[in-house]
Order: sequence, then C-alpha cells, then structure tokens
Amino acid sequence: MHFQEWLRSLRPGADGVKVPELEDLRSLLPSVPALSSLSLATSSVLGLGALASLMAYWLVTRPRPIAPPCDLQAQSIPVQGDPSCRRSALLKDETLLEFYHEDTRTIYDMFQRGRRIAGDGPCLGFRKPREPYQWISYTEVEEQAQVLGSGLRAKGCQPNSQQFVGIFAQNRPEWVIAELACYTFSMAVVPLYETLGEEAMVHILNLGEWRSLLFHQCVCNFCEIFNLNNDLICHLHIYYLYPCVPPNNSIFITSLLHTYILQVSHSHQPPNPEDLAVVCFTSGTTGSVNPDESAGLNDFFFFFFFFVWPTCYSHSEGLKVLTAVHDGVCVCVRVCACPQVSMFCHGARVGFYQGDISLLMDDIKTLQPTLFPVVPRLLNRIYDKILGSVTSPLRRAVLRYAVRRKQAELNSGVVRNDSLWDRLVFNKIQASMGGKLRFILTASAPISPTVLSFLRATLGCLIFEGYGQTECTAGCTFSMPGDWSAGHVGAPLPCNVVKLSDIPEMSYYSRNGEGEICIRGHSVFRGYLRDQERTAEALDGDGWLHTGDVGQWLPNGTLRIIDRKKHIFKLSQGEYIAPEKIENVYMRSVPVLQVFVHGDSLQSHLIGIVVPDPEVFTDWTKDRGIVGSCEELCQNPDVKKAVLEDMTLVGKQAGLKSFEQVKDIHLHPEPFSISNGLLTPTLKSRRADLRRFFQPQITLMYSKAAA
Repeated sequence: MHFQEWLRSLRPGADGVKVPELEDLRSLLPSVPALSSLSLATSSVLGLGALASLMAYWLVTRPRPIAPPCDLQAQSIPVQGDPSCRRSALLKDETLLEFYHEDTRTIYDMFQRGRRIAGDGPCLGFRKPREPYQWISYTEVEEQAQVLGSGLRAKGCQPNSQQFVGIFAQNRPEWVIAELACYTFSMAVVPLYETLGEEAMVHILNLGEWRSLLFHQCVCNFCEIFNLNNDLICHLHIYYLYPCVPPNNSIFITSLLHTYILQVSHSHQPPNPEDLAVVCFTSGTTGSVNPDESAGLNDFFFFFFFFVWPTCYSHSEGLKVLTAVHDGVCVCVRVCACPQVSMFCHGARVGFYQGDISLLMDDIKTLQPTLFPVVPRLLNRIYDKILGSVTSPLRRAVLRYAVRRKQAELNSGVVRNDSLWDRLVFNKIQASMGGKLRFILTASAPISPTVLSFLRATLGCLIFEGYGQTECTAGCTFSMPGDWSAGHVGAPLPCNVVKLSDIPEMSYYSRNGEGEICIRGHSVFRGYLRDQERTAEALDGDGWLHTGDVGQWLPNGTLRIIDRKKHIFKLSQGEYIAPEKIENVYMRSVPVLQVFVHGDSLQSHLIGIVVPDPEVFTDWTKDRGIVGSCEELCQNPDVKKAVLEDMTLVGKQAGLKSFEQVKDIHLHPEPFSISNGLLTPTLKSRRADLRRFFQPQITLMYSKAAA
C-alpha cells in the first residue's frame, strides 16, 4: 500500500475514521522516497504532539489556586493615612460594614433567613452512643421555639431586652431552641454554667432582673452545685428541658413538656438591632465575673459566609457543622463565639457531639462534617497524634516528603485533598476527620505556624485563623482566603477598625508598627453590666476597646500577636515578663501539654509548672532510655532535666531572652482543666488559682535556688 492509499484509508467510512498506528506509518515511509529521510523528524513530531496533548490535559485538569478577594500584599489599608490604624481592604471606603443583608440584622433574622433557604430541611442533629445522627428540621425548631417562648410569656416574662432568661444546660439542641424562644420575643439570654462557682452564681442571681431559668437537669442538682438556698430563687419560674423529679414544692418548676401542653400562642415580637441580645458572665483569670453586654452578630462567621464561602465552596454541596465546645465554653460565649447562630443564616445543619470529649472523634466520623470550628489545643493534639503514629524511619521520611510537596502547593495558593500524596499518605488521616472536611476555623488562642502549615497539608482543607475577644463579639481579624501563610491572625474584619497604641513601659510604639491592639466598630460590646468603672477601663472616650494584647502590623497588612500587656510582671532586676507569651512558646515542646510560668518581683528568675502530654510522654522518655508510668516519670529527676533542656532549646529557637527562660520546673501528671478549677471556661489559665494550688512546689523550687 502506497502513502496515497494510506491517506485515503483515513477518510470516514462505514466504520468511521481509522486511526493509524505508528508502525503503519513507518512501514509506508520507505515506499515514499521523498519522505524516507524524514523518518526521525516524523517520530519527533509525533512525540511533540503527544507531549502537547499531555500538556493540554494538565492545563485543563491542574489544581488552581483560590482567587483571593483582594491583593494579598495589601490586606488592610491605613485609616486617614495613619499606618498604625487600619481597616479591611475589602471595604470600598472607610464606612464599616454593619449588615450584609438588609433583612438580616438580628440573630432572630438570621434563623428566619436560614429557614427560608432550608425549608423543612434538617437543622439540629444529635446522637446516642453507637447510633447515627437524628435531625430536627428548621420548621420543628421554629415551632418548638414559638411554643416555648409563648409559654414564657404566659408565665409573666416580658417581651423586651431587659427581661433576662437564664439557661443552665449542656451544649445540645434544647439550648438552641431555648435561645431562639427568647429572641422570638425580644428577651435577653444569660448563659449559666457549672464552673462559675458559688460566689459568682449568687452574684449573678442578685444582679439581674430574673424571671425564668431553664435547666438541663433537676434544679436540686443546680442548688447543690452552688449551695444555693430556696430564698434566693423562690421568686423564679424554673423550667427543665427534659423530665426529672422536682425537688420540693417551694420552687415553681415546670417541665417544657407542660409548657408545650399549655398550647398558648403569642405573636412573634422580634428584637430590633439595637436591643440587648446576651449577657455573658465570663470567669476571668483573676476569678472575677465579667458580665458582657452584646447585641452584635457573630463576625467570624459573617465574614466566613459572605466572603470565604462564595469564594471557596459551592452552595449546592450543602454544609454540616460539628459543634463540640465544652459546656462552659459554649454557654459562656454561646452567641458571641460559637458558630451555630451564623450557620443558620445559610440553612446549614448543626450536629452536636454526645457531650463526652473522649467520644469526639467517633462523632466526627459519624457526622462527616464540612466545617469544624475548633480551639488550637485540639489541633495541637491532632498534630501530636499524627506524628506519634508514625514510628519507622522510612514512614517518617515519606511523611516529611509528602508534607513538603503539599506545602509547596500551599505556597502557590492550592489547597486540595485529591493529590497523589493524599491518596497514598494522608487518606487515613482525612478519613479520621470524616472524609468530607472542607473548612476548619480556629481562634481563642495562638496556634504554632508549624502546626498550622502541617495540618493544612495533611488534612487537605482550608484552615482559617482569627483573633478577637468576647468583648468584640468574638472576632476582629480573620485570615484571608488565598493567603495560606502562617504566623499571623489575618487582617481586620470589614465591621471594625484596628489600631495599635503605645506601651512605653514595654518599649512598644505605634510608630514602629507595634503596640496594644485596640478595636472600634459595630462589633464592640456596650460595656460591663452595671459596672461603669470597669467599662471605662475597657472602653476609652473615643470608643476604642483596649484588649491588653500586643500586636504588630506585617508588611502585607495582617496582624501578628507578639505579646500580652495584661498579666505582665517584673522580676527583681526590673525585667518585664509576659508569661502567656512564654507559655505559648514552651507548648511547642514535644513532651509538653500545658505549662504555667511563674515569677515575681522578689525573684530574679522564672520557674514553671509543666503537664506532660500523656499521648507522647512515655514514648518520648523511652527514646531516652527511661521507662515508667506517667506519674513515675514525673518524679524522675532525669526526666525533669530532659524536659527542661527541650523547653530551653525551643525557647532559644523562638527567640526568648535569657531572663524569659524558666530555670526550674515541676512536672505534674494531671492536666489543668475546668473541672479542677485551673482553667476558665474558655480554656485559659486561672493564674491566681494555679499559683495558690502549686504554692508548695513554687516555694520549694525558689528555696532550692537560694540554697
């Protein structure tokens, strides 16, 4: 067959177009003298064609970086030319964002918008051990809230924001229903929780215009917990959220079921945007109770849904959220810091954990959440667990290489979970988180850049970090979509302005881009309830909220937290110490789970109380030839020396000065917790209580140094 015949054979026929094989082409070349000399050239052309095809396929299917909503090199803009005071680059001018939707200005509005979107779709999820999640629909939630709110009205609760309704309950669907019932009739919610303590609870009950309390358990347990007498609460209407035995007849107790049976019906009387929504009594680290008034909405999650969500996610895929906050944390900053309220605005499903933190991973696997709000402490545990599960040198090398390859993609703006490394190395890790996780939101405490970058690579999802306080409705800065660098907390949110103020005693000056972080905007709280003196300390005459944290503006307009103004103290030679900054550094040490740094003006050096991480501590010491139980290891002087050396090395790498390094430590096997009174409900150290609890060990360490 000649070349012309071969060409004719390629014309469409009954069987379509014939695709020539490479060998067919070569067999024809000798019969075409003019082309025989071009055999090598033809092979080269075909090779180039194949390469071009592969290149085209790669261009079409290659992972693309997320398009950021602004220039990532200029994420914030100076206000009126002052580089120390900055606003979000997402704003067109200096007018701060107050509402995103005109019809969504209150928490009540947010739920109503979500109901319109979701219809009769699932809203609140819960589960029993070893069972799947059960769901309460948006319609059912609204109906139950309407009936409960009407019952409260029938019992004398007034539909205004000066009507306080306390809720003492675990993090569960009934909490949300009770909260929504209050907002349906403009009442203010006051979350209560066990770790407030007796003195604080008596103070709270004496402070507010109480009419009703809602409980998750029998009120007699409540009275026993806080050692309360009937005279203090006998004037209250008390409702329990599920059946229990009433303690006596001197307290008016009603089951919610009885309230539902009343079938009273009152028309909705929703609040105005300026009405009080919640009073958060937060136990500070000094043991004081701070009643924060807040009417604002949740800024972190507003930003997430209105700027991050449209950029990164398809609405058609749906959204499931796992809320797994400890009870004290959840109810303490329920509206301000937890995600549920903002999730409702888009018709999301919110699943609650079983209430046992040890079963959290099982809840995650069962729910398969899309979004997981989490505190950095849990992310640190996930990080340690991943590293601790890789024991052989070969597997460690493969893990490190795979992480580097994924981090290289991160640096180019690509975040995905379908790469070769995800399939070969990270699939089990991602499956342990449910397999459908797309977003993680973390705040409330600093997170190590190493941990953040590692988890972004291994989990293959978007991890956003924010910063804020309860006093500014949780959020004032948030990392920008597309910016996957670590070591900062993002740029100001569109609802507020952030400035840095001079702290001369710590040598921080705003002209150098450093100083105390101050916030002003629609998210800032009104003040402390009936405490003008403390309100004046927190809010200055121009409306700036002084946070007590020290920040630094980075060249790209993001904020970095570098120090802490509050809780600072001097050593005997005049050096200022910010213990929380040092503690955050030491917690990067592998064997360390928690640390409390102590010093005072009569001593020249620092000491520390260290809680080892039980998941890695025994293996860590075994690698150094020391074995034993956690309690035995904590008593071993060689172990203490090894831990102190590791902490000192981590401190040097982080740039701690010599006087900022602890010179002695005490190893304590039991973690600081809410239940033992050493952590606040927001998981911050109760410094005064820690100092009192460990005073014998503190005295012993200083006496040994003086000997």
